[in-house]
Amino acid sequence: MGGTPADTNGRRGPRALRRSIAAALHDLRVVDGAVYAAVAATPTPTLDMGLRRLSTAADHSKISLGVAAALAVVPGRPRRAALAGVGAIAVASAVANLVGKRVVRRRRPDREAARVAVGRHVPMPASASFPSGHTASAVAFATAVGVVLPVAAVPLGVLASAVGYSRVHTGVHYPGDVAAGAVLGVASAATVLAVGASWTAVRPAEGTALVHGGLVGRLGIV
Repeated sequence: MGGTPADTNGRRGPRALRRSIAAALHDLRVVDGAVYAAVAATPTPTLDMGLRRLSTAADHSKISLGVAAALAVVPGRPRRAALAGVGAIAVASAVANLVGKRVVRRRRPDREAARVAVGRHVPMPASASFPSGHTASAVAFATAVGVVLPVAAVPLGVLASAVGYSRVHTGVHYPGDVAAGAVLGVASAATVLAVGASWTAVRPAEGTALVHGGLVGRLGIV
């Protein structure tokens, strides 16, 4: 007696939650599309060529790998930063392309319908739109290198942000794709750095054990 609909029908609670989630996702997609349309409708002739070239240069992480090659020439921390950055790119790219795009399967934006200026156009990728692989890789590299080599954090962070925005500006991604790519990039870098830290911690411990074992054997200590 006096029970709420959720009390009398146990399925209504989960159904209501699902409807709320679906409604929230719908609203986010509407906002995502509106921001994309606003960027497309804003004339920026001075920026168009530079951002188009940046977006193209970031294909296959060419910019990040070039920076990594330059850092790898310098022994010590720069070389470790390069290694961490390349590892982060590998993880981010694999997760974005082999998991994210295959699971979500979001269609690319309709660049013609949005009237994206032709001067901004880069080739429209055939892969799914979500998440942005360019952004994931650029952010992963910037984050990993920035942690190991703090002096590089700001310039690489700015570069990664510009790469992410360029994908929206050229019309090949929604802003939500880029945001998801950035989150994936940070997570990928954190994973690689954590694994690297664990490996570094294990190696000295093993070396100490070997040295100690050798001394014990030689001295006949039990």
